[in-house]
Amino acid sequence: MVLAATRETEIEALAARYGAPRRVVADLTDASFDPLIKTDRIGEVCMVVRRRNGRLITAVKTFYPYGAYRLLTGGVAPGEGIEAALLREVDEETGLTVAVRRFLAVIEYRAATSAEHGLFATFAFLVDEIGGVLAPQDPGERLGGFREVLPEELPALAEALEQVGDIHSDDIVGRWRSWGIFRAVVHRVVYAVLCDDGER
Repeated sequence: MVLAATRETEIEALAARYGAPRRVVADLTDASFDPLIKTDRIGEVCMVVRRRNGRLITAVKTFYPYGAYRLLTGGVAPGEGIEAALLREVDEETGLTVAVRRFLAVIEYRAATSAEHGLFATFAFLVDEIGGVLAPQDPGERLGGFREVLPEELPALAEALEQVGDIHSDDIVGRWRSWGIFRAVVHRVVYAVLCDDGER
C-alpha cells in the first residue's frame, strides 16, 4: 500500500485496540474535486456515530444537493493522529462524547488514469454515543441538518449519493455526480463490515 510507513504503524496499533479494519482500494473515474484535491489533509476519518437507539447519524451540509445526507467525515491533517482526528471531528460536528468501538475500514482511492493507490484515504470507525447533546460546535462545518438511519439503510444512501445531479459546484470545485460516487463507497463498505460483524 502507498500509505506512509508511519501511518501503517498507526493503523496496526489502532487495529490491535479496535479490531482489524477491512482494507479496500476503490477506483474513481474522476478525482478532480474537494476533498480529493485538497493539500491540507492526508485523508479523512469517517465517524459512524451510533446513537443509544441503535441508529446512525447522517448529515447534510448547507451547500449540498437537496437530500444528500451521508455519514460524517472530517479531515486528518498532516502530522495529526488518526484517532485524535476522529475524536476532534466528532466533537466539532456533533458535540457528543463517544466511545470508539470498532475500526471498520481503511479505504484508499485511486484515479482510473493511474495504477497508484494513495490518492486519498478514508479511515472509518464505529463510535457509540455516551453523552452530550447533538449539535454542531464549529460553524465552519456548514452543517444543515442531521438525520438518523438504521444500518440497513446505508446501501440506499449510497445509491442516492450516486444519483445526485451531474452539475458543477464551486463549493467542491468539481462535479456533484463524481463527488456522490466517491461518497457512496464508504457507505457500502461500512454496511458490509457491520453485516459481517453482526452489527446490523
